[in-house]
Amino acid sequence: MPVYTYIAKSRDGERVNGTVDANDKRSALLKVERMGYVPVSLREGGGNGKAKSGKGSAAKPRKARAPKAKKKSSGFRLQTNRAPRMNMRELLFFTRELSDLLASGMTLGNALNTLAHRETGKAQDVIIPQLRDEIVQGASLSDALAKRPDTFGNLYVSMVRAGEASGDLSGVLERLCRHYERVQEAREKVLMALSYPVIVVVVGVVTIFFVMMFVVPRFSQIFEELGSTLPMATQVLIGFSTVLMNYWWLILLVIAGIVWGVRQYLNTEEGLMRWHEAQLRMPVFSGIVNANAFSQFARTLGALLNNGVPVLQALSIVENTVGNRVIADEIRNARGRVTDGATISAPLAAGQVFPPLLTDMLAVGEETGDMSGALQHIANRYEHELDRSVKLLTTIIEPILILVIAVMVGFVAISMLLAVFELTSGLNV
Repeated sequence: MPVYTYIAKSRDGERVNGTVDANDKRSALLKVERMGYVPVSLREGGGNGKAKSGKGSAAKPRKARAPKAKKKSSGFRLQTNRAPRMNMRELLFFTRELSDLLASGMTLGNALNTLAHRETGKAQDVIIPQLRDEIVQGASLSDALAKRPDTFGNLYVSMVRAGEASGDLSGVLERLCRHYERVQEAREKVLMALSYPVIVVVVGVVTIFFVMMFVVPRFSQIFEELGSTLPMATQVLIGFSTVLMNYWWLILLVIAGIVWGVRQYLNTEEGLMRWHEAQLRMPVFSGIVNANAFSQFARTLGALLNNGVPVLQALSIVENTVGNRVIADEIRNARGRVTDGATISAPLAAGQVFPPLLTDMLAVGEETGDMSGALQHIANRYEHELDRSVKLLTTIIEPILILVIAVMVGFVAISMLLAVFELTSGLNV
């Protein structure tokens, strides 16, 4: 029978190693687990060759020597002291894999250990081994996740804690996957809709910059040598070109200063509130903001209530996920008006920020006892509204941007042609 050498961790986090006799690698892993350890590595062979497999039983484990310090790679671990953080895609991938491993019957410690051995060069290479080590030492998954709020938000931690309490952690992770997939899909819809207008603006600006910096100065030199009186449009164009060539660095500094000042203002409470209030008043764009916030509200609240999270705690979590400070403040005010046994729809309707359609559908769900179904219908309704608003925005903004770029390029072309016509007519005389 083959002999396998293992390195594992005990419940108190101590590293141990030893050998076991087993028919295959999977059987060896099961034997190590039955001994109360979480396998870290397993390879076939008896190490120094002294281990015997005659009795077919596990060899007595021994403490592993402290491993030699590994040289730091030039990848993720050489970054600054800032805590590692997984982005949305990485978090979704981690949640999906962990859910699948748990659904297959693997224990939580072994599932995390399996994921910890996958080198990706990303933040999860640091976070997952830390989670595994804390689980091995007896911590719950929700407590381990709560120590990393930059990656795992209140929504994630609360749903995992509810899954631990109900014994359905795999199912909760599956629902988290579906939730984050919808959130990611909504974000990608907006980004995809804005990608074409952004490309048009960038190409237009680069074209104008090239013409003003390299084309207009050459024509200006020719016009100056001929000494003819230039049309007003051409003089304005040459003036802009001269200012751009001589003071481009100052223009960039002014733009950078304005951007910095605006960002600093938006980082203040007053600035952020004013910006979010303006978002809700912008034509067309307000439809996207509202639809995204309301669909996120319904989807998140439904997921939390379905997993047994109390209403007040659920509203507190939802408050931080809607993405707009005005709507978040209204949820906070409604949470203050909600008491045990009270409805949610009435406090939300009192603030007149949430639309009557949403609060009416929510009230119907409360009356029928089907809050989950009502929130699902609300989420679907506003996701369709988000699609419509995004299409409307792109339908309006694309021709406007093209028209603006066309006017700018046309002005340059006409200004040059007017000067050429003026010079040629003077020569004919």
